[in-house]
Amino acid sequence: MRKIIILATLGAAIEMAGCDNAPRPVQSNANTAAAQTENEKPRTMIAHSSENQAPPTGNSETPGGKTKWSQGGNPIDTTELDIAITNADKAVKAKSADTTAKKALSQAYLKRAVALTDARQYASALGDYRKAVKNDSTNDEAKNWIDQITQIYNSMNKEAPKEGDEPPPLPFKKDQK
Repeated sequence: MRKIIILATLGAAIEMAGCDNAPRPVQSNANTAAAQTENEKPRTMIAHSSENQAPPTGNSETPGGKTKWSQGGNPIDTTELDIAITNADKAVKAKSADTTAKKALSQAYLKRAVALTDARQYASALGDYRKAVKNDSTNDEAKNWIDQITQIYNSMNKEAPKEGDEPPPLPFKKDQK
């Protein structure tokens, strides 16, 4: 019984003291009011506010102040997958009418896209899924992933990268394993 009373008293004391991060009004006096210019908005102390911070920008600036699409996720080693895509691409270029070669290239892009999806590099994966469908229009798995990733972007009120604007996979360094 004694522990309950102590805990209740301690809880009430903490509640009355409040959180150090709680918003508190700024006390103004004649000096602070005179220091503010007409263009400066009044500042308040708000815990964890980003009110007076500049918005984040993308990784690469373009002319006109717009930002290009940036990539997120975990870097992974795609060396073997890249080699498979290069070899399949050479086969397609050698025999452009060969549907088997195109399906092999589609499958190579699909494998890398799945690996990129697992690494949460969705923008890059989206590009590979699109290339898979471009080389094999019957690749239903790639089509489904395109729809899923696009729906995720839409649900977050973000625009998915347009075809051809997808970023490359994140660079991987050997010591990142």
